[in-house]
Amino acid sequence: MGQVQASMRQRNSVFKMKAVASAARHLVLMAPMLAAPMAYAQTASTSADTAATAPAAATGTTTTTATGSNSNAVLPTVTVVENADPTAPYAGGLVARGGSLGVLGTASVMDTPFSTTNYTSQGIEDVQARAIGDVIANDSSVRNTNGNGGFGDSYQIRGFTMSANDVAFNGLYGMVPLTRMPIAMVERIEVLKGPGTLMYGMGPAGGIGGAVNLVAKRAHEDPVSSVTATYLSNSQFGLKGDIGRRFGENQEWGIRVNALYADGNTGLSDSKQQQSMGSIGLDYNGSRVRWSLDAYTQHEDARNFRPQYSIGTNVTSMPSAPSGSTNLYPGNTLQSDDKAVTTRLEYDVNDNITAYGAVGYHVAESAQSFPSATVSNSNGDVLVNSALFQYGVRNGYYDQRVTSTSADVGMRMRFNTGGIKHTMIVGGNMLDQQTDYFYFLNGNTTGVASSIYNPVALPAVTAARGQPSPQSQTRLTSLALTDTLSMLDDRLRLIGGLRRQQVYNHSLVSASQTSNQTAISPVLGVVVKPIENLSLYANYTAALTSGGFAGAQYANAGQAFAPYKSKQYETGAKVDWGRITTTAALFQIEQRNSSTEVVNGLTYATQNGRARIRGLELSAYGELQRGLRFNASGTFFDTKQSSTAGGATDGKEVGAVPKHNFNLGLDWDTPWLTGLALNTRVTNTGAMWYNNTNALKVPGWTRMDVGARYITKTAGQVVTYRANIENLFDKHYWVMQNGYVGTASGRTFVLSAQVDF
Repeated sequence: MGQVQASMRQRNSVFKMKAVASAARHLVLMAPMLAAPMAYAQTASTSADTAATAPAAATGTTTTTATGSNSNAVLPTVTVVENADPTAPYAGGLVARGGSLGVLGTASVMDTPFSTTNYTSQGIEDVQARAIGDVIANDSSVRNTNGNGGFGDSYQIRGFTMSANDVAFNGLYGMVPLTRMPIAMVERIEVLKGPGTLMYGMGPAGGIGGAVNLVAKRAHEDPVSSVTATYLSNSQFGLKGDIGRRFGENQEWGIRVNALYADGNTGLSDSKQQQSMGSIGLDYNGSRVRWSLDAYTQHEDARNFRPQYSIGTNVTSMPSAPSGSTNLYPGNTLQSDDKAVTTRLEYDVNDNITAYGAVGYHVAESAQSFPSATVSNSNGDVLVNSALFQYGVRNGYYDQRVTSTSADVGMRMRFNTGGIKHTMIVGGNMLDQQTDYFYFLNGNTTGVASSIYNPVALPAVTAARGQPSPQSQTRLTSLALTDTLSMLDDRLRLIGGLRRQQVYNHSLVSASQTSNQTAISPVLGVVVKPIENLSLYANYTAALTSGGFAGAQYANAGQAFAPYKSKQYETGAKVDWGRITTTAALFQIEQRNSSTEVVNGLTYATQNGRARIRGLELSAYGELQRGLRFNASGTFFDTKQSSTAGGATDGKEVGAVPKHNFNLGLDWDTPWLTGLALNTRVTNTGAMWYNNTNALKVPGWTRMDVGARYITKTAGQVVTYRANIENLFDKHYWVMQNGYVGTASGRTFVLSAQVDF
């Protein structure tokens, strides 16, 4: 029987021919999209166009006051980029030119042999994002696997599930809440599509499809002082504050403070959510020394959050998704508290050698009701019938405390050998994580019948709540060596590297369950620039996931397995047309899975299973014309299982992975009213199998979001009004990860008024 996933506790290899043919057809269809910007890129630029794209030597900002019928309106701040800073905004301002790649350092998208997207603060603010998934789901290769207001964030990147525990903060794992990150303190969201073990080290949850890194807000050259009032339907009101200053003789010191408080009813039936967050970021930027410190605390108290269901094996057709306002488990609760601090230091030993180090500490606590239920038929009923293993809706507790300590150290060296430039990095990182929890689930006889269309209140828990006790300790340590070679006037770049990863798992309940295993994760990459604005690339990378132990039911019970290694092969092209970038990528990721093998009549647990996902990604982003920003992407998947337990699902598709996804986003400055912009986003996800047995198909869905933004002056202060409607047509659909489904959020109104002082 499936169970609702837990949060934590509050307390102080090349494509098949048909796939290649399909990919070729889609590339042909994409050709106009790739080629159309050429004429636009060749036209004469205004001085502003040139300033926005020219790689010169300083940065500055200007604010233009509008004239005409609305003399109080102001244009958005225009950041004039005059250097080759990879983190500078690209045309349109919604994404950056590049970003961090962990141990490989910071680089432009055009200079890396990987698929990356780096979302800016403007891209975060303009969609009024409340969670990481609100932003990164702008990419067709990324999807949320839990609706807004759920028990926690989880995502799917290139077909593989990724939990919030695998999100890095300032390059460190273990520093992000296991429920949801307070995005108000985030300056930039960096997304790597494909395994990131070499770049960041192995994630604590062993994510495969990609890596996400959150960059904390920093004080800028221009002071920041803003207050924002917010509203979320049905009746949640909130207030946010953001203050940033630089000071010192050369403005070398900086401080950034963010705070938020929100309370009220959300769009889920009888749901009430209270959230508070405070953060501070300090930094020093000297001639040879750079230092930063970030600390935050957050609290969330949710009554009736958005849960998930499992579907019974006897169900022959997928029940229609209920309304997004339906609470499948009326009476569930979740409280969470997080406190974290990170600090990072960099020192330039000389012009060619930089030493760096970072450390972080995070305590996450939560308490939640933990219901369990399985949909028993295609009518959406949850029944009680012990003979058919149908136990109705049962209630329970899952309270958790996770303590994490993380560190990252290394040295970056630049040197030449003949006509080849090298950037060599030697580094290591560590994550130590202890998990305590208390778990209880009511017995089979206490379940109550229910329905996903007319859910009943949760039954009372039949035991007293206990205290979380130590359960497990995980320690991930690694050493990495990489070298980036640049030659032929930077038209050819080669990247090679190895990370030796040690995975220590120790049960604090059973001393016999201890594993200490090592594995090597490599990376090989090449970027070729036959002309300046065209990058052709290829890479081979690998991801590592903890191997765990053979279960008690197997002949090799207790055997510790080495980390699973999942391999990726990718090739692609990127074209920067000046104010539009287009990309195309082909990839294959092969994941090792647990399986079984029968020898002399005995069943052994093995690591021989395989899940293979191939894909074609197409994307374009930037400015179609002055004042019309856009992003568009499409991803096509081809999946297959092999060497599964007993061959039961060999040749079948991988569950929870659609055939295709599409995204289109537009943001338009209207010509009739200065300061007014309209935006829309259309998201399409194809149909997919519920799980790996391919017996039950989950329908695809299309959703539209719309919004408006108006910038004006009131009483001498710049005021930004934003209004967004998410899921405009109130579509009812399932969001899912393999084995679980949840309702998508219904039509949601998000309003805000921001005053900049």
